[in-house]
Amino acid sequence: MAASNVVTPTLAPAKTTGDNGTLDHPARRRYTAMAELAADSNATAAEARASFDTSVWGDFFINYAPELPLQMSEEMMRERANQLKKEVSGLFEPCSENNAVHQMILVDTLQHLSIDHLFKEQIGATLRNIHGSRFSCSSLHEAALKFRLLREHGLWVSTDELVSKFRGDDGSFSPEIANDPRGLLSLYNAAHLFIDGEVELEEAILSTKHHMESLKSSLKSPLAGQVTRALKLPLPRTVKRLEALQYMSEYTDEQTYNPSILELAKLDFNLLQRLHMKELKALSEWWNGVFQEIELSFSRDRVVEVFFWANGIFHEEEYSRARIMLTKIYQLVTTLDDIYDVRATLDDSRKLTKALRRWDIKTVSTLPEYLRKFYLMLLRTFQEIEAELEPKERYRVAYTIEACLLSSNAYLKEAEFVHRNQKPTFEEKLEVSLASFGGKIAAAGILIGMGGAEAPRDAFDWALEGDSSVMAFSRIGRFLNDIASFNSGKNTKDVASSVECYMNQYNVTSEVAIAEIGYLIEDAWKAANQALFEHPGLLPAVQRVNNLSVCMPFSYGGGTDVFTSGKDMKDTVERLFVNPLPL
Repeated sequence: MAASNVVTPTLAPAKTTGDNGTLDHPARRRYTAMAELAADSNATAAEARASFDTSVWGDFFINYAPELPLQMSEEMMRERANQLKKEVSGLFEPCSENNAVHQMILVDTLQHLSIDHLFKEQIGATLRNIHGSRFSCSSLHEAALKFRLLREHGLWVSTDELVSKFRGDDGSFSPEIANDPRGLLSLYNAAHLFIDGEVELEEAILSTKHHMESLKSSLKSPLAGQVTRALKLPLPRTVKRLEALQYMSEYTDEQTYNPSILELAKLDFNLLQRLHMKELKALSEWWNGVFQEIELSFSRDRVVEVFFWANGIFHEEEYSRARIMLTKIYQLVTTLDDIYDVRATLDDSRKLTKALRRWDIKTVSTLPEYLRKFYLMLLRTFQEIEAELEPKERYRVAYTIEACLLSSNAYLKEAEFVHRNQKPTFEEKLEVSLASFGGKIAAAGILIGMGGAEAPRDAFDWALEGDSSVMAFSRIGRFLNDIASFNSGKNTKDVASSVECYMNQYNVTSEVAIAEIGYLIEDAWKAANQALFEHPGLLPAVQRVNNLSVCMPFSYGGGTDVFTSGKDMKDTVERLFVNPLPL
């Protein structure tokens, strides 16, 4: 099946089967636990929040001075890392039928340890050779690994070979693999790269999950930890750097363990951590000045948490400019969102939206006094970003401003819902709230600081069109965020969430509404997966937006909004950006 023949899934809400609002969807059982969790949380949900918690970080990153692990200078660390990189590069061989499995395992190991960025050319060549070869996998694990690696890299592979490894002659789940935990785990992870219509993979997810649940108590390391984590969140939906930290402690127990690979992974992590710390210091200093200047203390001070997202999108050294620009833009857009949600009257909201559409310093006098400094700061920040871009890149700013205006238009529509006491239908709510979640500004913000080859002009056109992975991100993030908001309670001026709108429209319980919305989240993941094959020339942009989608389950999964609470992310931020790994 060629990539061009892949059918684009429809992201509109699924049709109901009756007046009770129950969606006709094949994977219903997957959301039972989510619905039960929501019901328990809602029973004790806090009443409306008066304001957001202050940042847990304060001036920490402004004042923090990291210590070098084992007294190694950065120069020594880089020199040793370069030596190891050459050694590991020698492990790549011309791909043949005899060594294809070995090469796949090597690629998977480098990805799992988050050092695949050091071997982009070798990995690309290896996977293209595997994609074009005819070698046959001898086990479920091998077939699932091949399937996952190729799809992750935008190389289309059909389910035929994979399905044959877990289906018996009668089409049912093959009983002999029920006691193959490695194969089950590989299939479970691979199946989550499904697209619309691949019912066999949806059934495989349910079957493998059932079998892994029954086997997990008897498993040993490293498989035990990997299965436990996957059952909570499958590998393709796990933040890469967080999984790498887990896997480093398990890798020594793997049969393919190579000490040089592990040492390189630790050195690379520490070197990148030092760079990320410098970026956090600069961003914290910038935001500290901005936050004091604009005097909007009711808004979320979340520059560190926004940087976590930026880091999840692109952690590599060459994307430093991109991380910094995206963090600045998204933090200011977060503040803009809070203005509409928390402070502004409907008249203020209209004036602000009108001023943003004009995007002119002369318009500042039309705004209420408390918004003038923020408006000027927003314009100035975009001017500063434009000055940092190469002359041939500066057209990107206009696209990003346009995306920002689209978000503000959606914020105004939500404000009108609230101030007019309107109760939108689920579909009306969705049309507005998907735009307000900011998929287009996120995509444009991701692209604005990337290299020219990865972010051509047509990538910005694609970002503002808002289809494929951009829309998938908006749906995944919006629905998970709404479920978390419903559980925790909302600001008095927040518009009704999609959960409440669904409950009101179909007269169903929160358990049913959350379960039905969960099926729509799965449809969005299918669309994000399919986007990898829709725009071959824009694959780097698609992959980066999908990386942002992967951050959403961490930020809003389990019915909890750790982005807004801040304190619930503290340990994770410390692991990623503060605590170096022992060498």
